[in-house]
Amino acid sequence: MTTGNEWREAVGRSWAENYRLTDRAFAGLTERLLGRIGGCDGCQVLDIGCGAGEVALAVARGNPGAKVVGVDVSPHLVEAAWQRGAALGNVEFVLADAATWKPEQFAPHLLVSRHGVMFFDVPVMAFANLRAISASDARMVFSCFRDARLNPWASELAGILKVPAPGNSTAPGPFAFADTGYVHGILDNAGWGKVEFEEVDFAYIAGMGDDPISDALDLFKRIGPAAPALRAMQGDALDQAERWIRTWLEDYRSGNLVAFPAAAWIVTASK
Repeated sequence: MTTGNEWREAVGRSWAENYRLTDRAFAGLTERLLGRIGGCDGCQVLDIGCGAGEVALAVARGNPGAKVVGVDVSPHLVEAAWQRGAALGNVEFVLADAATWKPEQFAPHLLVSRHGVMFFDVPVMAFANLRAISASDARMVFSCFRDARLNPWASELAGILKVPAPGNSTAPGPFAFADTGYVHGILDNAGWGKVEFEEVDFAYIAGMGDDPISDALDLFKRIGPAAPALRAMQGDALDQAERWIRTWLEDYRSGNLVAFPAAAWIVTASK
């Protein structure tokens, strides 16, 4: 479980420093998500848990008549997003918790999120707030991971490191929204309707270049569910773990690329 305080501090700082790696890892999913979002010129758009701004910036570039606002609890990620979007006049980023945020003179017609909604402490309350602040005809499009076992970049790595494998717990975390019944219930109780789920399979790009194995190992040491365990290791234990991981990564290497199968939902709903 990743807490809000962790996103505000160490986790958020690490993801901000490594946003290029996360954008690369999620590139296939981002493309599918943007396709489902479609055109929204002239709309007000909210990016929930915007991270370093990849989705918000893409929407703003593709819809110059839209007003796009990204919200995140991490000051490090919000700062990174502002720096990336400095040349765009139709996007801004706000340090706030979308679960309780009450904007003035902003009622989004479209609410989007790339894997930013699974960390709400009280998700029904959070989605009810998002509904309350949105326009009367608002729609929502977000992505979240499916079953952890369909995401070997996380589940298999946990086995190698002999740490608890990520499960589909409803506690805030990467796989909290894997169960469609659970998510449907949250959105129903928060007042959202026309809830639909689309399965999306994509390539999780972990490593590239002349030495994609080392590149992928560096990714897993920096971000993701295995990073805390690897950072806690020292000496022989760390050396052994890295050898095991390198061997495992070879199974997913193709030339100068290390890529894993990954499985997500794209969830849509209407106010």
